[in-house]
Order: sequence, then structure tokens, then C-alpha cells
Amino acid sequence: MALIAVLWIVAALSVMVIGVTQTVRQQITVTGTQREQIEGQALGEAAVALVLQQLQAAPAPPRGIVTLDVSYAGRDLPVQLAPLNGLISLGGAAPELLAALFQVAGGLPAGPAQALAVSVVAWREGRADVNAGATPAPTNQPRQFEAVEDLMLIPGIDYGLYARVAPLVSADLRGSSRVNPAAAPAGVLAVLAQGNSGAVQQYLNQRNSGQPGGDTSGFNSAFVDTAGGQLYRLVVSVPLEAGKILRLTQDVALGGGASRTAPWRVLRTERQIAAVAG
Repeated sequence: MALIAVLWIVAALSVMVIGVTQTVRQQITVTGTQREQIEGQALGEAAVALVLQQLQAAPAPPRGIVTLDVSYAGRDLPVQLAPLNGLISLGGAAPELLAALFQVAGGLPAGPAQALAVSVVAWREGRADVNAGATPAPTNQPRQFEAVEDLMLIPGIDYGLYARVAPLVSADLRGSSRVNPAAAPAGVLAVLAQGNSGAVQQYLNQRNSGQPGGDTSGFNSAFVDTAGGQLYRLVVSVPLEAGKILRLTQDVALGGGASRTAPWRVLRTERQIAAVAG
């Protein structure tokens, strides 16, 4: 009996050791992954800062999408720079542009898209009948979209519709009512072209070939503005181990209102881990 008891104790201790070993290995893996992601974000933020320094020294800021290769800490990091006015402004877009957004990108019929666009404009102007449960906005102080997620406060916008239109809009373009096609992604160009894929592809071919200007005749002229701005979106891709990549996105404002530590102000930061294509 004593021998059997000893064997049982040894077996139990072996199971405990195996369990502790597996736990330690998992913790080491998790810690290594977190460390790698933190290091990748630091590299991405450094690359963004270097590009912004170049942008400050440039004689004229770019009005379209450009990709710059930055070398930092022995790593080559591509950074995509685009003026933020290539997106649709939630705070300034006209009802017609919002209706085109919900119809083309959101997949709604024309009637519901127009009605929803009117609701968005009414909400940002502080109409109490749009959201009766909300505290009425102060006089002459209309509501503002603080983030793109505020779209889901609008009655009639569910998560599916939000997910389709969110990558194409911005809450930081306060007074902008039009879109700069030179800085617009393909989804926004489709909205400007009212869903005409041929016009979008023709413009993309011209833009990708480096031709100055570009034929915007296929876009609704009421939605187009080629002026520049002080708001930019920067996207840097940092390779990680195990075939993954960290994609860091920062929206920044240049000029007035900059922070005390840098001549720009970071408005938003997003981080995404994705698999390397191919």
C-alpha cells in the first residue's frame, strides 16, 4: 500500500509539473507576442514621425496619395501618406453626397439612402426630434461627430451598414463638404462616380501612372474639390514574425493646435495585425 501511495504521489507531481511547464510556455509565447507588437508600434510611430518631418520641410505638401520608404533602426518601412480630405466628411458633407454614400457604398435603395442622409444632417444640426432621448444641444451649438462610430447613433444605421461605409468617412473634417479625388480610396471614388466603375478605373489608371491632374469628368462635380489641407492620414506597415504584419494608421493635423512636443497633433491612432499577403 505504501508503494502504491508513493506511485500515486509521483504521478500527481508529474502531472502538476507538466501543467506548470505548459502554462509557463504559454505565458512566454504571449509575452513575446506582446513585446513584438509593442516594438512594431514603436517602429511605426518613429517612421510616421520621420515622414511628418519631411512633410514639414517640403516646399509644397502633397495633394494626393504618396508612398515614402523610411529606414529606421535597420528596418525599411513603407509609409503611405494621403490628405484626409480624400474621405467624406461626416460633419460637412451635403445630403446629396451622404445619400450617394449610403446608396453606392452602403447598398441601400435610393429612397432609404436619401432619407438616412437627411437624418444624419438633422442629427448633426441638433434636431431634437431625431433623437428624442438625447439631451437637447445648446443654442447655436449643434452636435458634432466626435468619431466615426457615432454614426451608429443615427436611427436606421445598423452595424452592417456602418461597417460598409466607415472606411470611407472621417469625423475630423469639420467644415469640408467636398472630396479631393487625388487622395480618395477606390470606395470613395465609386461614390463620387455614382457607382460608375468604368469612370473609377479610368481615373485610378491615370492616377497610378503618375499623370498630373486626372480626368474627373466621370465624377459628380458638386462632390469634387482639389484643394489641399492640413489633415493627413499615414499608414505604415511593419513586418512581424510568423508571417504577420502590423499596420499602424495615424490621422494627424499640421499647423495650428500642434502639441508641445512636435509641430503636429495626432488625432487618432489605429493598429491592426494581419497576415502577409501571399
